[in-house]
Amino acid sequence: MLGWFKKKFSKTEDNVPVEDAVEELVAPQEVAEQTAQTPSATEQEAVAETESTGDSMLQRLSSRLGKTKESLIYRMDSLFLGKKEIDADLFDELEEILITADLGVATTMDLLDDARKKVKRDALSDPNVLKGILKEKLCTYITESEKPAELVMPGDGPFVIMVVGVNGVGKTTTIGKIAKKFKNSGQSVLLVAADTFRAAAVAQLEIWGERNGVEVVTKAEGTDPSAVAFDAMDKAVAGNYDVVIVDTAGRLHTQVNLMEELKKIKRVMGKRLDGAPHEIMLVLDATTGQNAVSQAKLFNETVGITGLALTKLDGTAKGGIVANICRELKIPIRFIGIGEQIDDLRDFDANEFIDALFGDDNIS
Repeated sequence: MLGWFKKKFSKTEDNVPVEDAVEELVAPQEVAEQTAQTPSATEQEAVAETESTGDSMLQRLSSRLGKTKESLIYRMDSLFLGKKEIDADLFDELEEILITADLGVATTMDLLDDARKKVKRDALSDPNVLKGILKEKLCTYITESEKPAELVMPGDGPFVIMVVGVNGVGKTTTIGKIAKKFKNSGQSVLLVAADTFRAAAVAQLEIWGERNGVEVVTKAEGTDPSAVAFDAMDKAVAGNYDVVIVDTAGRLHTQVNLMEELKKIKRVMGKRLDGAPHEIMLVLDATTGQNAVSQAKLFNETVGITGLALTKLDGTAKGGIVANICRELKIPIRFIGIGEQIDDLRDFDANEFIDALFGDDNIS
């Protein structure tokens, strides 16, 4: 758990169903009423299914990536099954499959160029060999971007994570789930509601704080977000907190004035606490495909992204975006979201992801 983090955490974590906090723009009271409801039927069925089948974590991951497996792996298998040799037509059809799975044109071309070179070099003729070549190269793309958080760990004091992203990606919900992971690992956590433009956003984070048993720093609606972040650094140092997670306002990556505000929040925290924020985590919605890459590039140019959380991978057939993001951005993926449950926000492991994607049919 949280293997990307320098500190050693315990493996224990309760599996109590946790419903996703709402993302809609609603009044605080309505947020509280909605999130106070019992788990949805879908959540209850997911828990029941896990308990009854005893699925391993790899099996669950493989199952949740089902849509991507259908659009990428199963289509490749069908293509190779009907072919006797590796020829230009095979590569043309393979190119279409890879682009459809949202690997992107540049990544697809690089992937196929590498495959062509290996086929020529080793005089390969069996189409089924290509699957192994592609799997190896995809894994290389992903592992090359992996970096431990210890590279930015503070010498002492709290580890500060600033979370950014556009509206609707599941940013605040992701923060709540990450906080739960740290809390279950024995760390003291402080949440910071620096999205002061939307009352419901503050209320939503407060609900997650109450649910996780952690304190939330808030200010009146309309307060300068950087002022909230600055005060939170004071509280974090005085309270000797291990981890501080700062929620920022959701914004379009094309809104220059709002992106400038992120720079200010980052700058102000750094003045109060040397090196803060130590991790700047961008939350991306996997279902948006190539738009997620554009978002990442612009946020990275603005504040310097050090880690990614990729949500809703279970709801898209375009899971190839993972390899595309890693190859193009060289930014490590910290977490992936594959469902509604608290343990469906998974620490990202490149080898596990590739194994789940390419695994045998009996674990799909």
